[in-house]
Amino acid sequence: MNSLSAREKEIAMPSGLREINLEEGKPTASAAVRRLTFEIHHSRQLGATALKIIHGYGSTGAGGRIRVEARNYLLRLKGRREIADYIIGEQFSIFDEQTRAAFLRCGDLRKEHDLERHNNGVTYIIL
Repeated sequence: MNSLSAREKEIAMPSGLREINLEEGKPTASAAVRRLTFEIHHSRQLGATALKIIHGYGSTGAGGRIRVEARNYLLRLKGRREIADYIIGEQFSIFDEQTRAAFLRCGDLRKEHDLERHNNGVTYIIL
């Protein structure tokens, strides 16, 4: 009999790739970036090697702000070497050198359904 809760299973069996929807609850851009900070640290604790964030592309106005702020934040984190890399959804392709390098760190990315979709509403973070 399996008595582990969903949360305990997540901790006990970490995946290489986690997915987080930063648009959930329609937060402000600054609240979304705070959540992103938490999720990056939490993903590392869970043993994840990559994190897919859904931030939207701006069709309602708010998603575009979250996308811009989150990507600016990731650029700063990469510059400080707090994350290994990040790949914007528009460039997430087998023909992209960054994507191919990310596959070596997180094999789950090869199976990601947004591969080759040029989705500007998502970003992949390599932890």
